[in-house]
Amino acid sequence: MPTALEARNLVKQYPGVLAVDDVSFSVAEGICFGLLGPNGAGKTTTVEIMEGVTPPSSGEVWYFGKPAGRKFREEAGIQFQNTALQDFLTVQETLEMFHSLYNRQADLERIIEECALGELLDRDNRKLSGGQRQRLLLAVALVNEPRLVFLDEPTTGLDPQARRNFWELVQRIRAGGTTIILTTHYMDEAHILCDDIAIMDEGKIISRGNPDELLRRQYKNVIIELPLEDVNGALDCIEHRVLESQGLIEVATDDVNASLQLLAANVTGLNRLKIRQPNLEDLFLDLTGHSLRA
Repeated sequence: MPTALEARNLVKQYPGVLAVDDVSFSVAEGICFGLLGPNGAGKTTTVEIMEGVTPPSSGEVWYFGKPAGRKFREEAGIQFQNTALQDFLTVQETLEMFHSLYNRQADLERIIEECALGELLDRDNRKLSGGQRQRLLLAVALVNEPRLVFLDEPTTGLDPQARRNFWELVQRIRAGGTTIILTTHYMDEAHILCDDIAIMDEGKIISRGNPDELLRRQYKNVIIELPLEDVNGALDCIEHRVLESQGLIEVATDDVNASLQLLAANVTGLNRLKIRQPNLEDLFLDLTGHSLRA
C-alpha cells in the first residue's frame, strides 16, 4: 500500500523539555493507525505537528511522497478532542457552514447518512447529547471528502453504547478507503479499530506493530487476576503485580496449576479469580510502567 503520511525525524523542543525526540514513522494508505502514550509522552505534540497545528523544531511531515503543504490541508480532516460549535445554529446549518469553506466538497447528504444525523438536522447544537455531538464533529471532519482523517480521543466521555456506535461509524469510514489516525485512552478501542499502533513514552516510539502481533511477540503466558482484598498473606512466593488503583493483583504465568497452588495458601478464596489472555493494557503497563491515563 502507498504511504499516506510520514513523520521524518520530528523534534519538538520547549524550554527545558524535549517533548518529541527524533520520531519517525509512516502510515500506510487506507488503514487505521493508533498513536498511544501516557500523558507527557509526546503523543499529542506529535499529532499536532502532523496536523500542521504545531511547527516542529526540526524534521518534516510528508504526505503521499511530498512535503505536507496545500494539498495536505485540502485533503485532510481533523476531529479535535474539544471543538466549540457555534451556539444557536442547527446541525444542518453547521454542516452547510463548514462544507462551504472547502473547494473540495463531499456529498453532504451522504455524510449525513453515514454519521446518522438525519433526525437531528433541525436540532440546536446546544441540545445535542455527547454521542450526537461527536457524530456531528466527525461529519464536520468529513465535509471535504478527506483522504486522511485525524481522530483525537473521539469517544472520551461517551457512555459504552455511544462508544460502540461510534466505533461502527469509524469502521465504515475506514472501509471506504479513508486513512485514519487515532489517538485514544481506551485500549479496547485501539485493539478493535487499529490495524497498526505505535506506543510513545518520553518523546520516543518504544513499540510499533499490529496489536495482535505485538501481544504474541511480548507474551507466551496467561494472566491470573484476583481482588487485592482477597489476599491475606505475603505473595513473595510468586511474581506478581499490584494495581492499587483497580484493587487487583495480577500474576503472569505459563503454568496455571502451579500458580494456583501457590496462591491458594495466601488468599481467602479463589471464587473471584479470573484467568485471561494478556491485552494491550498489559502491554502498555509493561512497556511504559504507566497506565494509559497516568
